[in-house]
Amino acid sequence: MIVLKNILVATDFGPAADAALGYARALAKVFGARLHLLHVAENDFLRPSVSDPHDRHAAAARCLDECLTAEDRSELAADAVLRISDNPADEITDYAKDASIGLIVMGTHGRTGVSHLLMGSVAERVVRLAPCPVLTVRHPEHEFVVADAAVAVA
Repeated sequence: MIVLKNILVATDFGPAADAALGYARALAKVFGARLHLLHVAENDFLRPSVSDPHDRHAAAARCLDECLTAEDRSELAADAVLRISDNPADEITDYAKDASIGLIVMGTHGRTGVSHLLMGSVAERVVRLAPCPVLTVRHPEHEFVVADAAVAVA
């Protein structure tokens, strides 16, 4: 029997991360696990910018809170965490170790070729460094899971 007590969703607030959050919610309900939502903001305090870094981080914290529903908080003991780092993959894996995460769920953009070389892949690095299994969700998703209503009709 698989025991899964903590599930982490790493989000960049994009469509793939939203899809990953949906999968993580479903898995947390099935396993009775606690849901952790983590966003790693870029450490831009020493970089020139026209906007205040404190304002950007406060906005990211608000977005994180808005991602979680009242049901997430009550049924899944969901927690939203904002970290600031120059290396999001390392921060995600460090959080996973510190919080005894049993599964990381994260979206991936599926970049290839030159864009992959230039942008890198946070998800790829997390998969290599994580202390636990990692479920990556690509957007748009393929329909691997059949909805209950479709099953009832068939």
